[in-house]
Amino acid sequence: MGASLAVHHHLRHDSDEYGASEDLAELLADLRARLSGNASIVDVAGDLGDAETAEGLIHAVNGMLGHVDVLVCNHAHGGDAVGLADLTATSLDRHWAVNTRATLLLTKAFAAQHDGRTGGRVIWMTSGQALGPMSDNLAYAASKAALAGATWSVADDLVGRGIMLNTINPGPVNTGYLDGAPPAVLDRFPQHRLGAPQDPARLIAWLVSDEGEWMVGQVLNSEGGFRR
Repeated sequence: MGASLAVHHHLRHDSDEYGASEDLAELLADLRARLSGNASIVDVAGDLGDAETAEGLIHAVNGMLGHVDVLVCNHAHGGDAVGLADLTATSLDRHWAVNTRATLLLTKAFAAQHDGRTGGRVIWMTSGQALGPMSDNLAYAASKAALAGATWSVADDLVGRGIMLNTINPGPVNTGYLDGAPPAVLDRFPQHRLGAPQDPARLIAWLVSDEGEWMVGQVLNSEGGFRR
């Protein structure tokens, strides 16, 4: 779409939680090959569970690329998947810090540097807590539900400054963890395929474009008709 791109990453989280992480050099090379015009790409590392990292990330990107027009908060901590009986304060605090607090702090910093030009966009990512139970992953569900619940309040604060905020629930998107899913899982999708990363990406691309400027404060479920 012609935009320069700043990619935030915290590879240690993926290694600790899932036993592996992306090859950063390979990922950046793939993204760089997709840029158009004079667009450039930079990357910034940091643990968004640390408040100082979340508060300073936008400023760091300003120093590399200048004004930031679009913020997509697709980061998440998803470990400690337990129900109510095994829930701990530590798990709740970690999910809150990464999934909710960091998103709000990033959005605050984004708004502070926005100079009123048209095209300011913020995208939050949540899950389908309002569509069905997630009782076996309660800390994650609570932290993401907080974002859905705060969407309209923050969007109302931002819209007068030319910034449009919307939240997306992408549904079950296969980023590798659903490889080899049994037919019973596929049967829950009317189109008989799993969600792919490009599915929510296309929606995000529209929302941050000029064509998406009339969408404000919405929580959009992009699930392909997923049947719970």
